Amino acid sequence: MIVVLSQGCAANFGDGEKIARLLSKKSEVTFEFPEPPVRDAANSVDFHIEKPEAFYLNVCTVKGNSGALKLLRKTASTYPGVPIYITGCAPKDFREEAIRAVPKVQFTTLSDLENDPLFSGGSGNADQDRTRNRSNRDSNRDKAINRHKNVLRESPFVGIVNIEEGCLDACAFCSTHLVKGRLHSFAPNDIVDQVQALVDDGCLEIQLTGQDCACYGFDIGTNLAELTQRILTHVNGNYRIRLGMGNPRHVLGYQEALLDCFTDERIYKFIHIPVQSGSENVLKAMNRRHTAQDYVTLANEFNKRFSKFTLSTDLIVGYPGESAADFNDTLNILKDTHPTVCNITRFVARPNTVAARLEASNAAVPDAIKHERSAILAEAFQQIALENNRKWIGDECTVVTEKPGYRNGTTIARNSAYRPVALQGSFPAGTTLRVRLTDAEPFALLAETIA
Repeated sequence: MIVVLSQGCAANFGDGEKIARLLSKKSEVTFEFPEPPVRDAANSVDFHIEKPEAFYLNVCTVKGNSGALKLLRKTASTYPGVPIYITGCAPKDFREEAIRAVPKVQFTTLSDLENDPLFSGGSGNADQDRTRNRSNRDSNRDKAINRHKNVLRESPFVGIVNIEEGCLDACAFCSTHLVKGRLHSFAPNDIVDQVQALVDDGCLEIQLTGQDCACYGFDIGTNLAELTQRILTHVNGNYRIRLGMGNPRHVLGYQEALLDCFTDERIYKFIHIPVQSGSENVLKAMNRRHTAQDYVTLANEFNKRFSKFTLSTDLIVGYPGESAADFNDTLNILKDTHPTVCNITRFVARPNTVAARLEASNAAVPDAIKHERSAILAEAFQQIALENNRKWIGDECTVVTEKPGYRNGTTIARNSAYRPVALQGSFPAGTTLRVRLTDAEPFALLAETIA
């Protein structure tokens, strides 16, 4: 048994599932961390639990190394002697820390595994294999779909489809682009085939994901709106698509075509557009290459076109050099655009980034101020999210269950705007229910089932 454990964003989980499928050609694979054997004190016997052949830790270090290092140390201490391979977002500084923590740890990548004949089952050249597959697509489409039946994934009802790798930006605070590199978009027909296979295999939710979905296709003469319409046209079945994160400046180039995509009921009324700051000064220092007004324009267009739309964004507080006036601009943009989802992060410098050098030049914002500003943002955001969610009270809608709720005896489902809906009772994942929305909290709608 090989264990694959992923952290971070949907794109990383998508890569983790690809890794699992490659490894499954040679061994059984699980996504669950196995508990160690339990000793029966009275009889001095260990209950049998299969010892893993290896661990593949598909790590995320976007917000620092601590979470990935904690997972590495837990794995090494729980199963000493079992080989550990690290994949994912593993920049140079993390690799150095990982080796100090567990000297025998090994590093690999999805590309390495795709090019390894032991796992790929191909020529050992993933690019050549993909080219050969594309040239034979029409005659082999049915065979390709059959090969993807019973696709190994973490959820039987959610299909994660990575549509691209890398990005076209070089944000000063980001270390991901140091690992993932420049944009590489996958072929639209290959993506359509993958989505159809996942839908045929029972997926009710398709997540299109990548480091920056908004620039998908710019390197191959297409864009995210055209890809989405192609999927909607050619993929039959019962499913909904959730579009992944996209930077504002790219979306602006085809916003009308993308807005048109959301008129289809098979698209969740949800979009993730990270602005990071409301201050033009800070955005320039971040090398974000969009303006605060770009984000405001997009937010207003989506909110105007669709009622009860779910806008998601990201905000960083305490970026080096951020003044009180800069922070006030960020607070104002939050209040002006009313996002229902907002990831608020206190700035942490990633080694080998421009922002780390900026912070070292005495431009650092004290931690106490970072905490104060993030608390102000969090309070304002929760009030906005609560107001947004209250607009749904009294509505009747169809939801699909996702997982057990945080409170005992509850279940979390998703509505058409991808908002979490908390239900009393335990329902299997993937169940479609008709509900009435009875109340609201900042992070969820509350509902009761309709008989």
